[in-house]
Formats: sequence, C-alpha cells, structure tokens
Amino acid sequence: MAMLMIEEKRDRKTGVCGLRRFLRSITLAVLFGSTVWAAQAETGSAGWLRYSRITDPSALQQYRSLPRQIVRADTSPVGQSASGELARGLRSMLGGEFRVSSALPDGDAFVLGTPQELHHLLPQWRGPDLAEEGFAVSKLNEHGHRLWIVAGGSQRGELYGVFHLLEQVAELHEIAPDAESPSAPIRWVNQWDNFDGSIERGYAGRSIFFEGGHVRGDLTRVSEYGRLLASVGLNGCTVNNVNSDLRTLQPEMLRELARIADALRPWGVRMSLSVDLSSPQAVGHLSTFDPLDPQVIAWWQQKTDEIYKLIPDFGGFVVKADSEGRLGPSHYRRNPAQAANVLAHALLPHHGVVLYRGFVYNQHLDWHDLKADRARAGYDNFRALDGKFEPNVVIQIKNGPIDFQVREPVSPLFAALQHTNQAIELQVTQEYTGQQRHMVFLVPMWKTALDTDMRAQNRSTPVKEIIEGKSFHRPLGGFVAVVNVGLDENWLHHPMAMANLYGYGKLAWDPDLTTDQIIDGWTRLTFGNNPKVVSTIDDLQRNSWHVYEEYTGPLGLGTLTDIIGIHYGPGIESAERNGWGQWIRADHQGIGMDRTVATGTGYIGQYPPELAKIYESLSTCPDELLLFMHHVPYNYVLHSGKTVIQHVYDSHYDGAAAAATYAPRWQTLHGLIDEERYQRTLALFEYQAGHAIVWRDAVSEWFLRMSGIADAAGRVGHYPDRIEAEAMQSDGYTPVEVTPWETASGGKAVTCNRATACTLTAKLNKPAGIYQIAVQYFDIHPGAAQYEVLLNGKGIAHWTADNTLPPAVADKTLDGHTSTRFTIPGVKLEPGDTLTLRGIPNRAEPAPVDYIEITKQ
Repeated sequence: MAMLMIEEKRDRKTGVCGLRRFLRSITLAVLFGSTVWAAQAETGSAGWLRYSRITDPSALQQYRSLPRQIVRADTSPVGQSASGELARGLRSMLGGEFRVSSALPDGDAFVLGTPQELHHLLPQWRGPDLAEEGFAVSKLNEHGHRLWIVAGGSQRGELYGVFHLLEQVAELHEIAPDAESPSAPIRWVNQWDNFDGSIERGYAGRSIFFEGGHVRGDLTRVSEYGRLLASVGLNGCTVNNVNSDLRTLQPEMLRELARIADALRPWGVRMSLSVDLSSPQAVGHLSTFDPLDPQVIAWWQQKTDEIYKLIPDFGGFVVKADSEGRLGPSHYRRNPAQAANVLAHALLPHHGVVLYRGFVYNQHLDWHDLKADRARAGYDNFRALDGKFEPNVVIQIKNGPIDFQVREPVSPLFAALQHTNQAIELQVTQEYTGQQRHMVFLVPMWKTALDTDMRAQNRSTPVKEIIEGKSFHRPLGGFVAVVNVGLDENWLHHPMAMANLYGYGKLAWDPDLTTDQIIDGWTRLTFGNNPKVVSTIDDLQRNSWHVYEEYTGPLGLGTLTDIIGIHYGPGIESAERNGWGQWIRADHQGIGMDRTVATGTGYIGQYPPELAKIYESLSTCPDELLLFMHHVPYNYVLHSGKTVIQHVYDSHYDGAAAAATYAPRWQTLHGLIDEERYQRTLALFEYQAGHAIVWRDAVSEWFLRMSGIADAAGRVGHYPDRIEAEAMQSDGYTPVEVTPWETASGGKAVTCNRATACTLTAKLNKPAGIYQIAVQYFDIHPGAAQYEVLLNGKGIAHWTADNTLPPAVADKTLDGHTSTRFTIPGVKLEPGDTLTLRGIPNRAEPAPVDYIEITKQ
C-alpha cells in the first residue's frame, strides 16, 4: 500500500497529487468562509497538548474573567515548569499575555505552590490536606481581588493541578474548585529501548534516548516526552530495555544516563533503569553474581550509591530474570525474593524501589505434556514467596498470565500475593494488537482487567484495589506500562494510538474513570471540540478493541498471530508444537486449552474459590474466555446459541466488515481536521481494512480445513468476486507457494523474477455497472515495486509498494505480515472488458500478487 501523506504522490482515488489536493482544500476554506482547521497542518507531535486557540464565543466569554498574572510561589525546576506551562497553555488557547512573577500583584492572579509556600505567601489561605502528589484548585478573595489557587502536596502535585486546569479550558469546561490525588504511588512507563537506537517491540521509529551505543546528544525530545507523561500524572520512566544491556551499570554509561534524568526532572518524572542480575560479574568482574554472596551484596550497595551521586532522584531498578534467556537467581538455586531483597536493601536509604517482573516462565515446555501450562508459571514461581519481599519491592505482574494477548483472564497472582506490593503491567505499544498500524483502543481491555473482582478471602477484591494497596493494605504499588514511543513525529505512529498512552495515564491516576470519559477527553484535546468530530472519533475508538478481537482471536484463543516471530500478522499453527506455551491445542475434533482442575492443567485452581468455580464449569465460564479455560468440540454450543466453529467464522467476517467502515466514517470529517493528520489516518484505516480481510480469510480457512465443518453462511472458501493471480494469463509472473498456506488465497501467489515488467491479464464478464477493484499483493523490503492497473489498455491507477511493514528488512517472505491491498473505487465496467495488472520489480521485491477482487458498489 502506498503511504499517501502531504507529498508529491498521486491520490489513489482521484489521481490528484496530495499537495495539490491540500492546497485546494485551503482555497475552498477561504472561498466558502470555512472555520475548519484544515489550513494548518499538524504532525501530531503535540499529542493532546495542542492548546488549540478557542474561537467559540460563549466559551471565550466564560474565560474572559481569568487572571492574566501567574504567581509562582515555588521556584523549583518542577514549579517553574508548572508556571511556565500554565502561561503557555492559556496564552495559546485564549490569546494575549500571561505573565509569571514571584510576587503577588495588585490584582487578580493565579497562585501556584505547595501548602507551606502558599501559607508563607498568603497566611489567610486554608487549603485541604493534600496527599503528596495530590492537588487542589480553589478560589480566594483577597482585598477585592480574585485569586485562583493551585496547590500541590508536592511540586509534582502542583504541576498536575496546572495540567488539570488547562485540560478543563481545552475541553471548554467551567473551571470549578476541585481536588484530586492519584490512585497509587507508582505510575511508571517502561521503554524497551536499546543503546544502539533500536526499540524492542517499538513501532514508531528509533529511540528518543539512544543512538550508536550512547545517549543522544540532543535530548529535547526526551524533555517533550516527560511533559506528555506529567500531563496525565505519570511520574516514572524506565528508559532501557528489560532485556538489559550489560553495559548499563558501567560508570561511563551511568554518566551518560544521568543526562536523561536531567531532561525528565523538570517534569517530575523520575528515571529508573532495567538491570541484569549478572551485572556484578559482567560489570564488576566478580567471580559470581550469587545474590547471597557478601561480595555481590557489597557491589550492589556501592553501585547504587554511585548512581544516586549522579542521579539524586533516581527511581530504582526494574528486573527481568530467569525468563527468555535472562540470567537470574535460579542459576545459584536462589529465589526471586532473595535476589530482589539485595537490591532493595541497597536502594532503601535512597528511597528507591525494585520492580521485579513476575514474567518468569520456562520457554522450553514439553508440547506433548498435557499438564504443561505456561499460564501457571507466575503463580507457581511467586506464590510461596508471598510476604518474603522487602517493603520497597514491588512485583510487576502482566495483566494476563500469557503475554499481552487480545484477551486473557487476569493473572491469578494478583489474588495470591496478599502480603506483597504489586503493580499491574500493561502494554501501550501494540505488540500483539496491530502494532500501531491497526487502530485498537486498549482502555476497555484494561478496564476489564482492573474491574475483575478476584473474590480473594471471599470478599470483594477488584484488581484495581489490589494494586492500589487497598484490598490487602499494602503501602506501595500501582501501574506500569510498556510504551515505546519513538522518533516518529506522532510518537506512536498511528494518530489514534496516542489515545492508549493518554488513557493509560488517566487510568493510573484514577482507575474508576469510565472508557467514555477517557476517550471523550482525549478526542477533544487531540482533535478539538467540534461535536461531529468528537462523536465520530469516540465511536471509532470505543469499539475498536472488540473489532480487532473479532477478526484475530475470539473466545479466549489469543491473538492467533505468529507467536514465534514478529507477532503481527496471522500465523495460527505457530502456537502449536513448540516450547513457548501459547498453545491453543487445536486438532480435528476440537480446540482450546483444558485448564480445569478436574481434567486439565489445574490452572483454574490458582484463582480464589468463588472465581475458580465460575471458570471451572462450562455452564458458567464466559464465552469470551471459553477456549482459554476449556477444550471443547467445534460443535459445542455457546451461551449465545452458536457453535464454536460458527462463532469463529461469524466473528471474523463481522470484525472485517466493521474495520471496513473506518475509512468511510473518517472521510465524513474531511475539512474538520487538519489535512496532514487526516491523510495519515485515512491511509492507515484503508490499510487496516485490507489487513483485516487477510486475518479473516487466514483464520477462517485454517479452521475450515482443521474442523472439516462448513460455514453455514457459505462464505468461507467461496469467493465469487475473486480472481486468483495464478489463474490469470501471465507474461513473466510465476506461481509460488506461500507459507503459512492460509496467508494467501488458495495458498499461492505469483512473483515477477525478471528485471522488466510482468503482467497479469483477465477477460471480465461482469454486468455493466460501477465496481471497486482491489489488488491483494505483498509489500516486502528492501524494495519499492511499481504496480499499474489498466482497463482495456488504459491506465486507471498506479502505486508504489513502499509501505514499511514487518517483518524486518532481512526477511523477504510472502506471508500474513506483508500481505496488503490497493483499492480503486468507482470503476465503470462493461461485459467483455480486459483488466491488466502490470508489476515492475525493484531490488529484492518481485512485485508479488495474491489476487484481484472485483465487487459491485
């Protein structure tokens, strides 16, 4: 698919180049008095902090009385960020000057500070008791002047109060007295960035922190990231990969890393580091890294002291150990508590914390063992250690027991660790959910996990209250998310993906917020307050997780992606016959993992009895988790009344059909959104519609072959509007087998293996009418093959296959990762027309084609 932005490439529908179309939209806006934003291009780099100028007269009227003076009682770096941000935001939204000073003016003013500072400046002020990072916005009449007081329990709280006030203005709400405090002390992001500048599971370009083995010289982007994080109440950032580079704790690298901490500090974001437990040996040149060895203990204490001399507000360590090839305490027959506590002791005098990941499992499980179960690993490895961790250790637990699948039950470990601090680990970067090429709003999924009542101790214990420390009275805990922003101007590649970062921050601050509250706020801040824009984008985002689940892996199957590869396109059989344990146990008779206590792996028994009872019984297990918990025949009837196999077919067709509506619905907003973000989003929606069909066909065809049960609607395996490339008259194209077979129609495609053009030709026998022609092809790298479609010898469309799709550059395969499509709407056809597709290879890309589909419009 050609990525069409505001550049000299021709529009797929009109043939008008993008730049001319953009300039024409500006002209039309001027001629017809349009008040749209299209005349000013945006990259998305501002995220939700656009502070767009308010033009609505009634809104301006309510803000006309706001003070133009800002008094900064707090002169710390964070306090200066707060006062500067307030001036910047109000100036941008309301126009005019907003001046910052450290003395009370003779007039109305905003006054910012901590309670102690405010009492010193305004002895008569009596504010509420504030949590350390809480804030309160209030009014005070002083000698005939109105003062808006933004008080923070700390400098961070003050900054959060400013962002809250600015958000109210940006959403056109009335500014009213208010007070808030965060749900939990840990509200961190993890970046899986590598020192070479790459990002593991990053989909938006290179690292903002590193390049070429060093910290970047220009860290402006890091400061901007800190600002975004602070604006939604996030207070910590782990800047390097959990698969930690062994150079991380070298003295010279720590000096470089201190520069990142300096860039984040003015925004109240504490830097932390992922560390490898073998560092005492690898960096300190000791003969061992045994956590109970006195030399090792002393080394960690010395190294931690060294870090705090460079980074006084250092947050602490994140640890991945004994998993996926990372060394850990098991190397010396020690356990995670013994290892974590050594680091905790070293950090305690500095008020640092250890986040020890509960992601510990054996990736060499025996596929033949029906009792083997990766889902059991978290509980099995940590349950016996409950209460043995130091008070500044937090177990970082993924929301589900497998690995960020499109749907999983919540990890039973949340209910098991009743005497241990916990944080939930979520994933903003869409590793298994479309990798920011598909729109998938993840807040509803996270809400499902956070609202799950574990029924520990036979009482109400929702996951959100467990991680907040309320359920089991733990002092420390909270939220961590893997984010992986990159140098892409939009941070997360897809303009819609930024809703996940915003939503994560809002949930970490207050997990009781609703999905509707979160998405509505993000839309208004990101795209403005136009009612049509807000309602359209809210609706698109709100249901996108369910849509993605429908066309990938419903009923608790997991995402059905290539789990031993790039985790992107369909690869159903990759889940089976390997040691990774993301099995679906599909055979010709049935499907699903039997995790029951009665006959299966016993995983369900890890839940508290009330919840286990629901999952154990087929009569009460929710349909959406059925195949995660049970192995059933394909003709098993769900609570919905459908059989499992028919649900699989229907959901994939329903999901693909829903994804096909995204682009048309988005197009109704043309002229109401700036052209650059409009075109980028439209191109991604069009791509998603095509890739959803790849998913639909791959999964449906695979299950048809495996089950032998036909689709009751007659769709699967029957494509009357499709012309297979290998069936067309060819000049130079050669048929090839595609692996896995289900990722190409009929299991085959064609490639052009000569330097000059190849062609495919077919005589059409369609009734006269207007049609859409879709070309399904493969966009692989390196290379930028050229394609042209001709009707009766006359060109009607051409494009370049220059999209950046996984897999990596070195992988040149045709599969479900690289399969994509180009559509040509509004084509007038007559019986007997001749259609020709012309492909010109480029470098290693042989202009591959799967099929052509012609549908009536």
